[in-house]
Amino acid sequence: MLSEKQAEEAIVSSFDETVPVSSASAGDHLDDQSEFSLKSIFWHGGSVYDAWFSCASNQVAQVLLTLPYSFSQMGMLSGIILQLFYGFMGSWTAYLISVLYVEYRTRKEKENVSFKNHVIQWFEVLDGLLGPTWKAVGLAFNCTFLLFGSVIQLIACASNIYYINDKFDKRTWTYIFGACCATTVFIPSFHNYRIWSFLGLGMTTYTAWYLTAAALVHGQDPGVVHSGPKKLDLYFTGATNILYTFGGHAVTVEIMHAMWKPQKFKYIYLLATLYVFTLTLPSAAAMYWAFGDELLTHSNAFSLLPRTGWRDAAVILMLIHQFITFGFACTPLYFVWEKVVGMHDTKSVLKRALVRLPVVVPIWFLAIVFPFFGPINSAVGALLVSFTVYIIPATAHMLTYRSASARLNAAEKPPVFLRSWTAMYIVNAFVVVWVFVVGFGLGGWASVTNFVRQVDTFGLFAKCYQCPPPVAAKHH
Repeated sequence: MLSEKQAEEAIVSSFDETVPVSSASAGDHLDDQSEFSLKSIFWHGGSVYDAWFSCASNQVAQVLLTLPYSFSQMGMLSGIILQLFYGFMGSWTAYLISVLYVEYRTRKEKENVSFKNHVIQWFEVLDGLLGPTWKAVGLAFNCTFLLFGSVIQLIACASNIYYINDKFDKRTWTYIFGACCATTVFIPSFHNYRIWSFLGLGMTTYTAWYLTAAALVHGQDPGVVHSGPKKLDLYFTGATNILYTFGGHAVTVEIMHAMWKPQKFKYIYLLATLYVFTLTLPSAAAMYWAFGDELLTHSNAFSLLPRTGWRDAAVILMLIHQFITFGFACTPLYFVWEKVVGMHDTKSVLKRALVRLPVVVPIWFLAIVFPFFGPINSAVGALLVSFTVYIIPATAHMLTYRSASARLNAAEKPPVFLRSWTAMYIVNAFVVVWVFVVGFGLGGWASVTNFVRQVDTFGLFAKCYQCPPPVAAKHH
């Protein structure tokens, strides 16, 4: 009888469904042994449903609270259109990443390469398909994006908790939550996020519908003004925050690798995005309708809503979800660091946790240096997300299948809704040009301008970013 750990490894390593020792047989062993095991139910995930929950939960977290801010920068119509546009574009590039993963793994397994005790990552896919230069580019962009993605989660934790407990300033809360989030070093891999992904999505769903309901119940502020889009730099800052929102698939390869049958991932991200639309569109539209331009100086939607038990519940749930999302963003960084120091194959959870701890330190430091909740999302979106999850996957797909032989022997053919390689090339070229010009070019200019404005106004190491001024004590 296989141990539970061995069964999990067999599931991950048996990629080709035509191999006699299939993933299904390994799954049977796991089912036999763990039918009534709570550990299996909550800890070991690898199904299509686990992948869907992971994608949907990871895609929208703290950014849910900044989308109303983006709507105030660019107006209601542009906000809705660009959410739909970037949502579908993000789903397309996630599909490309899944295709390239399948291609890479198929080629390697034909060479009898085993991936037992090894988690495939995006930079390794690029290395195997396009060579070491692409590996270096992918590694640099992916790691930097995930680093700042983790930083953003820490900043969001401090920003949110302040609205139910302002006894400490936001910088102090960042210290506290940095220590809390460091405990994610004990979660071995994406297999072990099963229950967390499920709970995280439930928490985000509650928060989104709380924002919608609270805004509608509150009604429009007297004299509310909806002037967006007012300035070009603000417009593109808001647009790049939306680009960032639907660019959460920097962990796509790791989520796929955690699946028992990675080939089934292809449309999971699209289905996750469709659900995310039901959270992001109503909440952002309702908040902007109610508060209008006031959101321009309130990047966190919680700051404009009255304190109630419902709001406190939403804050607490978002804090827990941000802890989960921090783990999602950091886990690939943990894997990279483990491989650098030669500890990736170690089975001891404690040893791996100790090795991982240094990864948290720079994240903690950067969250204290740049506490600009909202503007930092746009800067990361323009400078990092634009390349990591849009330009690089689209370009890599075009180069991987540029030869007739590569297209003929492709593990995955063009999807049914395009059917031709030419159509895929046209779509990929459009993604590259659009994101480079609008996302990186105009978005980079706007978001960096806005980011510098925050530094000039609040300074680096700001103690309490966008906190209300203290109320002067009354003297009798």
